[in-house]
Amino acid sequence: MSEPLRIGVLGAARISASSLIGPARATGHRVVAVAARDRARAEAYAAEHGVERVAGSYAELIADPEVEVVYNPLANGLHGPWNLAALAAGKHVLSEKPSASNAEEAAEVREAAAKAGTVFMEAFHYLFHPVTRRLHEVLASGEIGELRHVETMVAIPAPADSDPRWSLPLAGGAVMDLGCYSLHALRVLAPWAGGAPRLVSARGGERAGAPGVDEWLDADLAFPGGATGSASCHMAYDRLEMSCRIIGSLGEVLAPNFVLPHTDDRVVVRTADGERTERLGTRSSYTYQLEAFADRVRGGDPLPLDPDDAVSTMTLIDTAYRAAGFEPRPRYIAA
Repeated sequence: MSEPLRIGVLGAARISASSLIGPARATGHRVVAVAARDRARAEAYAAEHGVERVAGSYAELIADPEVEVVYNPLANGLHGPWNLAALAAGKHVLSEKPSASNAEEAAEVREAAAKAGTVFMEAFHYLFHPVTRRLHEVLASGEIGELRHVETMVAIPAPADSDPRWSLPLAGGAVMDLGCYSLHALRVLAPWAGGAPRLVSARGGERAGAPGVDEWLDADLAFPGGATGSASCHMAYDRLEMSCRIIGSLGEVLAPNFVLPHTDDRVVVRTADGERTERLGTRSSYTYQLEAFADRVRGGDPLPLDPDDAVSTMTLIDTAYRAAGFEPRPRYIAA
């Protein structure tokens, strides 16, 4: 393999253990530094996960010459500012989704990536797993006929009231955390739908005690080729559901959990000939993602995600918010 990536992690987020630390270990990349607002927390995190050292601050980590890739899993509102800072320092950036708080900020991140000449990617890890690739293969093969309708639902039980995902200043909300997947999964079907989808309508509900923050949102979309789509998300649901159902003129294909396919690797195909279930493997989607990102950084291999894609997704999120009676998320203002 080529030289390992040297990765620095912003924050001591729980998700990083599965989204980056484990995949780095599995693929031979180095996690050279971690920084957190609380140094003691960063030190405990480094000790638990085998991170080589602790940086005194986010800025110190970004300035570290040994860190060549910055992974940003901070609260949504901190994605934009620290993505911009990392790109300005000439780093490659793997950012948790969404890339910014709103489309205007996402466009600034895109410009910063172009100026830096480094690799910037929004971490829509699901796209790299064989489950998603198989959904697209079945559609492309013609087995289910022409695309007619797509349904995505991404829902989880409610996080605690104190969770930053319920914070408007930190760009929280169901669409930011979950609906971005629902909408993105429709956007990437553009090659089989005559182009990208446009929003037709959206409805949402506000979280009690969190003005301006969406607890759920349902969006209706239409593709140029005549197909329709529904993208739903709910952050206070009675169970976890992360399904994608693609309906064609001759049948349908379903992934029961397209967002975390390593926890349920089924793809179910239904046509007039009957039903079959394929299993695509429980290797982590995050591991596939890190491999693809490393291949881009080291070898220039193409990626299905780029800063333009991030802006398009954020624009659609903002449009859905406005249609459902919400405002797009505000930019983060440091205290």
